[in-house]
Amino acid sequence: MAKDFLLEIGTEEIPASYIKPALEAMAAMLSKTLSDQRAAHGSIQTMATPRRLVWLIKDVAEKQEAHTVEITGPPKAAAFDESGNPTQAALGFARAQGVSPDELQVKQTGKGEYVVVSRHQAGISTVDILSGVLADLIQDIPFPKSMRWGSLKVTFARPIHWIVALLGQEVVPCTYGNVTSGNTSYGHRFMSPGPFEVTEIDGYVEALRERFVIVDIEERTERIRQQVAACAKEKNGTIREDEGLLDEVVQLAEYPTAVCGSFDKHYLELPQEVLITAMRSHQRYFAVVDDGGKLMPYFVTVNNTLTRDPQVVAHGNERVIRARLEDARFYYVADQKVSLEDRVEELKEVVFHSKLGTSYEKLERFKALAEYMADQVAPEQKPTVSRAAFLCKADLVTGTVSEFPSLQGVMGRAYARLANEDAAVAEAIYEHYLPTHAGGALPSGTVGALVSMGDKLDTVVGCFGVGQIPTGTADPFALRRQALGIIRIILEKDLSLSLSDLIKQALDGLDGKLTEPNEQTYQAVLDFFKVRLQHFLIGQGHPQDVVDAVLAYHLDPLVETVAKINSLATFKEREVFEPLVGTVKRVVNILKEPVDVPVDSELLVSQAEKDLYHELTVCEQELQKPLEKRDYLGVLERLSGLQAPIDHFFDEVLVLDEDMSLRQNRLALLTHIAGLFQQLADFSRLVL
Repeated sequence: MAKDFLLEIGTEEIPASYIKPALEAMAAMLSKTLSDQRAAHGSIQTMATPRRLVWLIKDVAEKQEAHTVEITGPPKAAAFDESGNPTQAALGFARAQGVSPDELQVKQTGKGEYVVVSRHQAGISTVDILSGVLADLIQDIPFPKSMRWGSLKVTFARPIHWIVALLGQEVVPCTYGNVTSGNTSYGHRFMSPGPFEVTEIDGYVEALRERFVIVDIEERTERIRQQVAACAKEKNGTIREDEGLLDEVVQLAEYPTAVCGSFDKHYLELPQEVLITAMRSHQRYFAVVDDGGKLMPYFVTVNNTLTRDPQVVAHGNERVIRARLEDARFYYVADQKVSLEDRVEELKEVVFHSKLGTSYEKLERFKALAEYMADQVAPEQKPTVSRAAFLCKADLVTGTVSEFPSLQGVMGRAYARLANEDAAVAEAIYEHYLPTHAGGALPSGTVGALVSMGDKLDTVVGCFGVGQIPTGTADPFALRRQALGIIRIILEKDLSLSLSDLIKQALDGLDGKLTEPNEQTYQAVLDFFKVRLQHFLIGQGHPQDVVDAVLAYHLDPLVETVAKINSLATFKEREVFEPLVGTVKRVVNILKEPVDVPVDSELLVSQAEKDLYHELTVCEQELQKPLEKRDYLGVLERLSGLQAPIDHFFDEVLVLDEDMSLRQNRLALLTHIAGLFQQLADFSRLVL
């Protein structure tokens, strides 16, 4: 009979960002453990509050499935004599396995016929299975930072106070540190702090709810969503959408209750982003906006208890936010007393990286990179690009950004507008940080795009050049995201830029700073971008074999490389694709190594090779226009016309002729053919 399994780990308050990854990791470990142990189970539900992590597994089998184990003994030839009687080897094996010689069986294996013994093993109880692994699984739950408490050697995100582990109504024994599992849980820390027994797993969620704990994350999320919306509606406003803040607040309260507060209207004179950040970052307040999306002088906070007097709670929070907003106003006013241009000099005192120099040195490097790119794709905007690059880091030394680091770029744009800088310069100061996450918004203008790429490329190349290469677990400078940002900007802005050339330019700018050899750094960065591009394109739905085939020979310019991938993916759906690829693969397989000599027409003796050479010459001429127009589908269509003469050539001509001059000439002809196809891809990598 199947039973539900409940595991609740009760702790001190766990940081909100730790909870979801921990729930997912433990769910995966529990599922794998049960599956590996042949214990059938149903769905796994995860729940949590700041003080507890919970896993509920439905329909867990009470014991393992029974199974038969085969134990292999000596070969048949050694186990039985010519008369079929067991030898000493067989008798010894039977004795060792506790069976009679009559129970020995002969089975065919990959190594021949062997004697085997089949044993039926009954399944052990799931309680015993879980009891033996729970402590190790708890220890293996990953957290960004773990801690020890007391004199214990075990670690966890926060000290553990209780563990509930039940299979049905039976306690699964487990000890972690100084805590032993049982069926005792606890309610809300303030409103129902006492212990209670979990007598029925089906009643667990309701039992907690009665004790002012909403353990279901979705239920708690919806409760907060509805309550904060109702608070905003009372002020004739709506909540500014902020799913990230909602996700965080959900994990900060066991029994959330929303309360609305207000602040003085004169603070609305501050930039909207400053107000939102002051409320969000430090206090986790939801901002209230009017129908036009403008901030209203109200906020909504979420309490962790029922509120007897909302006004008292509101006033307390109003005092806190007033101090925060007053600080923000002070910094904002003070910042305007020094221009962005004058602040650039202060960047000489800000260390970007111990080996790569100050923020001012970095600015000079990526400014040169941005100007170099502007020369190629937007020469008329070069002065604007130069000005934006010069000013874009100046707000890092302002008081507002020092207090609210997430406002970097935002404040630079605001101060640039106040100083009547060109609108494109002001916007680029903000946009050069984009995209801020995978799939995030890109710079809207060319100026911001070029400054963004210059900044990111300098960081990527610089970090690789001093040995700070991303690993599977660490990427402190977000180099993967920055590389992907460069790729996306080039592709979506259709910029005809050579990535390999830009990497070399970045290396030149870093001369004297790097600890790794330039050539080694260049190749490592190029390979890094190629892998990022590969993952990006496959993630967008491009066939992996097509992506791999094109990237085997092409990377630059990126826009042309992706155009080739798109065309080849389209061509792959046509009937002519498979026979053409089969023919090209035959060419490549015969070649093994390309022959670097021109085809000698005087050595073309058979009509089939003469015809092929003629078709090849005509095709090469006719490919010029579609190649110039980046019409790679047209290129493929024209190349497909070579299939018939190539096949005829293989039918009529012996490529590897005994006459070495004829052999070399025919291999040169095939090398010429392969070269035409390699203008698009390595066709040998395509999957039929």
